[in-house]
Formats: sequence, structure tokens, C-alpha cells
Amino acid sequence: MNTNHINRIATPSTPRPALADAPRKKPVHEVRLGLIKAAIWENTVGDNLLRHNVTFARIYKTETEWKASDTFGRDDLLVLAKVADQAHTWICSATKADREAAR
Repeated sequence: MNTNHINRIATPSTPRPALADAPRKKPVHEVRLGLIKAAIWENTVGDNLLRHNVTFARIYKTETEWKASDTFGRDDLLVLAKVADQAHTWICSATKADREAAR
């Protein structure tokens, strides 16, 4: 059963603004263990409701430069879980500090 067609997303016909023109937003925090990295992003939703999102990457070096991938092998998974746990802990601590400051 081939389900590849289900996961494809059509590209919009209207051109998007160039990403290079927009200022790059930086993560509020990063967690790294070895070659596995989590970037924690802060997003404000609605009436100043603060949310956090996390992106994960495996960094590697080619002959000339460092690159990042969002795919992980078997040997990366436990380290990825530890990085995810540390990212979760940081978000919980930051959220608690924000709640206490608002009191």
C-alpha cells in the first residue's frame, strides 16, 4: 500500500516573500548534548499568551562545513530523548518563573 501521495503538500501558486528579507528570529534557549541539539522558540499567541516550541537537529560536518539534519538514527534516539527532557525542564522552569513574576 503506497501512501506517499497523502503526505505531499501542494505549493501555493502565489509567491511568498523571500525569507532572506525577513529578520531571523533566534531561539530563546538551546540545549545540546554531543551532536544533538534542541532550539526552544518563544511565540506570543492572542492576548500575550506565551507558548514555546522546540525544534531538534543532528549536526554533522562535511569536509568543509557544518550542517544540520532533522533525521535521527538508532544511536541518536536516546540522546534525543535526553535533549527533549532537558528542553521540557527548561520550558517548565521558564513558564513557572513567568507565572510567579506576574503575581
